[in-house]
Amino acid sequence: MISIAQTLRLWFAPERIGEEGETPDYRFSLANERTFLAWIRTSLALVGGGFAVDQFLPDLRWGVRVGLALALLGAGVLCALRAVNHWVRCERAMRRGEDLPVSRFPTLLSVAVAVVAVVMVVVVVFGWAG
Repeated sequence: MISIAQTLRLWFAPERIGEEGETPDYRFSLANERTFLAWIRTSLALVGGGFAVDQFLPDLRWGVRVGLALALLGAGVLCALRAVNHWVRCERAMRRGEDLPVSRFPTLLSVAVAVVAVVMVVVVVFGWAG
């Protein structure tokens, strides 16, 4: 089992991954990179949504507006960090010939976004002006 410190080192020195196992087919590494970029796009969208809620809904009650904005911003931060962690874990697994790692993060992210969406639907339907 790799420690958190070792994983963080790999985030900033990915060439060290090359010291493990065998080089996988480049197509798999490129697919792993495309997945990383998809997570980063999702992260940017969540951050943008958080700023949009805060800046473009001034009539929304302060606590609701800030809560929704922080939920989206927090999800964006977690998604960005998860992107690099997932990329490192998958690259290591491919080099070692292991099964790709599984994660509950996509489910947690989906639930968080769904909760924010439901709150936004309530706001749109019933209004929550401050």
